[in-house]
Amino acid sequence: MPQYAVSAIGRDRPGIVAAVSRVLLEHGLNVEDSQMSILRGRFTMMLVVGSPDGVSVDAIAPALDAVRDALDLDALSFEPVTPADAEAPADPTHIVTVYGVDHPGIVAAVASALAGAEVNITDLETRLVSDDHGEDLYAMMLEVAPPGGASAADLEAALRATREEQGVEVSIRELERDAL
Repeated sequence: MPQYAVSAIGRDRPGIVAAVSRVLLEHGLNVEDSQMSILRGRFTMMLVVGSPDGVSVDAIAPALDAVRDALDLDALSFEPVTPADAEAPADPTHIVTVYGVDHPGIVAAVASALAGAEVNITDLETRLVSDDHGEDLYAMMLEVAPPGGASAADLEAALRATREEQGVEVSIRELERDAL
C-alpha cells in the first residue's frame, strides 16, 4: 500500500485536525501514524497515511491546499514516502534529559554525540522556559534506542564531552514501558 507524509503547521486554532483528516477520509486515505503538538503557539502535525490501490492521489493535494488557505496555515504538504524496511523499528530503552542555559547548538551537539555512539533517537522534545531571573533555560527530553544492550553508563560516557562543552546537565534513566 503506498504511503504519504502529510505535514502542517499554522497558528493554533480548533479545527485543523478535523479539516485535514476529513480531506484524507474523503479521498480514501487511512492515518497510520501521527504526531501532533503545539510549538511556540503553532500547531504542528505529521502524519503517515496509507493509500489503498485505486485511490487517485492527484486530487488530494489541491484539496489540502484549500484547507491550508481556508485555515491560513503556514504550510501543508503531501508527499510520497519510501516504504520502511521490513525490519522492526528500534525500541527505545532510555530517556535522556538535558537542561541548561539556552544557546544555539545544544540539539546538534547532543544528537551528534548520540549518532557517533550509534544511538537512535526515537523521540525528541524541547522547551524554552524562563527561570525566576528571566534567563532562558533550555530543556530537552529524548527517547533513545542504544545499540546492543548499551547501558545508562554507556550513554553517559557518550555524552560526557558534550555535557562539558555545552555547559548542560544530562541525566539518563531507563524507560518504563507503557501500553498505548
